[in-house]
Amino acid sequence: MSSIWVATIGASVICYLIKIAGYSVPASILNSARFQRINELVPVVLLSALVSVQTLAVERSISVDHRIVGVAVAAIALKMRASFPLMMLAAALSSALVYNLT
Repeated sequence: MSSIWVATIGASVICYLIKIAGYSVPASILNSARFQRINELVPVVLLSALVSVQTLAVERSISVDHRIVGVAVAAIALKMRASFPLMMLAAALSSALVYNLT
């Protein structure tokens, strides 16, 4: 078994144990305002990190290329309250246009 599989299985076991431990947390802690605020922000932070890594990372270096234009156009479209399909289409088209021009 390779080290990747050992790390994957180990991380899975740790995640499962953390999930089981979460059931033993008292409701008074889970219902606190601070915990609720943190719980609301975790998905946003994780998604932002994923988008950043997928947009700027090329192997082990940072690269600014056509993908950053797509993300910028998507952000502008979302700010203008465009629908999701329209935002995706605008981001894809702008990214493809910049890719073909460079």
